[in-house]
Amino acid sequence: MSVSPLDSSTVVPIALGDRSYEIRIGAGLLDHAATWQDLPRAATALIVTNDRVGPLYLDRLRTQLASRYGRVDAVVLPDGEQHKNSDSLDRVIDHLLAHAADRKTVLFALGGGVIGDLAGFAAAIYMRGVPFVQVPTTLLAQVDSSVGGKTAINHPRGKNMIGAFYQPVRVVADLDTLDTLPARELSAGLAEIIKYGPIADADFLDWIEAHLDALLARDKAALAYAVKRSCEIKAWVVGQDERESGLRAILNFGHTFGHAIETGLGYGAWLHGEAVGCGMVLASELSARLGLMPASFVDRMSRLIERAGLPTRAPALGLPRYLELMQVDKKNEDGDIRFVLIEGLGKAVMRAVPHDLIADTLAAHLDPSPVPPPPTAS
Repeated sequence: MSVSPLDSSTVVPIALGDRSYEIRIGAGLLDHAATWQDLPRAATALIVTNDRVGPLYLDRLRTQLASRYGRVDAVVLPDGEQHKNSDSLDRVIDHLLAHAADRKTVLFALGGGVIGDLAGFAAAIYMRGVPFVQVPTTLLAQVDSSVGGKTAINHPRGKNMIGAFYQPVRVVADLDTLDTLPARELSAGLAEIIKYGPIADADFLDWIEAHLDALLARDKAALAYAVKRSCEIKAWVVGQDERESGLRAILNFGHTFGHAIETGLGYGAWLHGEAVGCGMVLASELSARLGLMPASFVDRMSRLIERAGLPTRAPALGLPRYLELMQVDKKNEDGDIRFVLIEGLGKAVMRAVPHDLIADTLAAHLDPSPVPPPPTAS
């Protein structure tokens, strides 16, 4: 499979009836007036961003929105997963109330997954729902968290445990924003791209392996294809199972271990994509131990994830702590810990896994260091 020439923009539709919307993917979208046409009209727009992204893109987005909205406000939050909490949510809600924002007010989530999840949740609950637009500026957000309508904040006992399904009215993925992305966050985004291969598209996994160096070098044509194909797969899944009653759970490959790592280390110690990358190695190991995949698959995933600059060894939280954290995973049923596993390339399944098998899997991929291993991407 070859990389297609970069179009000025690509549109991937999310088909959800009256909640359908477009994902617009391309370079230079942020500064084009056409990008923002046909959005809901309102007296007020509110841009939610953070103190890292805001200095780079807030004024540019505000300029584009000024002709559509009478007032364009902004709430700038601290950067980091540790701030995806009720305090930050309250700041957004307080601003809306203090400025008498009505139910036509449009929220714009300008940032990565933390901002997208938090601003989307604020939009879902303010006056029982106001429109919002995702403007993801990280690779991870462009290929995963901005698409599909999952919104949430974290709780000390579990990641994304307080939230709602609430769809945006548009997603604008400007590939140029990836030029300012730190290497560590680029690698974190690659984890969510990699997951789409094993769960849904074996050919895409081959393509990722062949073009990983181009992705790490931020080649725009490679990024355009990777973002588009990832969004196409997620759009297909979400279109069939919007509220994760079945099929959509396959998008959580690597996330049961990954969320436990994030929560156990403390939000922000590892990036979400770093934890998911390691989680995919562990989930691949579980797949092999259950006889669903050969051992060579574990080696293949480990090599690819390591090449992407992601950790492959799990931090030593202790088995009781891992099990405690996994017990609050949203995929669980009747007390069983359930994992997304691979049963043939391109096919994901859900399985309840005994605790002793989880212990063996962790032991096979444990980092014995008393502190988390440092990220491999600088």
